[in-house]
Amino acid sequence: MAESEITVYAIVGPTASGKTALAVEISKRIGAEVVSCDSMQIYKGMDIATAKPTPEEMQGVPHHLIGFLDEGETYSVARYCEDAGRAIRDISSRGKIPLLVGGTGLYYSSLAGNVKFFEEESDVSYRESLMERARAEGSEALLKELYEVDPERAQTLHENDVKRIVRALEIYHTTGKSITMQNEESRLEKSPYKFKTVCLDAEDRQFLYDRINSRVDSMLESGLLEEAKSFYGKETGSTAAQAIGYKELKPYFDGEKPLEDCVSDLKMQTRRYAKRQLTWFRRCENVKHIYIDKAGSFDELANEVTDYFMNGGDVENEQ
Repeated sequence: MAESEITVYAIVGPTASGKTALAVEISKRIGAEVVSCDSMQIYKGMDIATAKPTPEEMQGVPHHLIGFLDEGETYSVARYCEDAGRAIRDISSRGKIPLLVGGTGLYYSSLAGNVKFFEEESDVSYRESLMERARAEGSEALLKELYEVDPERAQTLHENDVKRIVRALEIYHTTGKSITMQNEESRLEKSPYKFKTVCLDAEDRQFLYDRINSRVDSMLESGLLEEAKSFYGKETGSTAAQAIGYKELKPYFDGEKPLEDCVSDLKMQTRRYAKRQLTWFRRCENVKHIYIDKAGSFDELANEVTDYFMNGGDVENEQ
């Protein structure tokens, strides 16, 4: 099969929307293999905080790009697109269907939009001045500044992700163009993949928030506190350290806050992240939104998504 003929199915959406279980069920039905689209599940050892699927949950369905990177390493969207493209081509070459699954909007949009990445110029002295400002003024000030020049990129970043905030500001400073603008200009070549994408959405936001709160409680019962404690103090400047579920518990380990307050903050930050995810995917073109609070049983949801993948027509900005 020529590369230009590769069809990729995708299930995206916010955390706790049920993407993993649905992807496994559909993979068993149509002969698919999962390619993760999650910027934190790529790391080794970060199992509970990132809701990484267990071998039991995978039910024998191969999953790619999960748990292959050491926690101290950084990882870029450009590298993700290379790795995901390689996995997609491999899966397709073996007669299987690639099924992209996850909630990292930047990864999905860059891969589906066939964004090309180029080497940007660097300004080390400017970068160092930004890092100094982050230490003196706080990273929130830099993120606010990024919102002024590249709001779409800023929306994808947590205020603690200093390295990426600084890099985005540096790129704008050295090139006069934001990362978002450069990405738009780089969409020059026709994509080698044809994406058919479903976003698991919720009309009733509280329905999703209740699921998020329950998931956090389940994570704690499964050992999140112990996992976070073992991670505490390791590579705090790495991308992995920004995972929701670790940094919110740090004040508890530092003796600054009671556990109950940290858990409440964790639930709140997770809900905020889910809201950002939904905002991202609702801006994406050619995505069919299916509302989990209206879909009925799990089997009915799986039937609807399977039918769309195998028989449904094209979608234009469907929500």
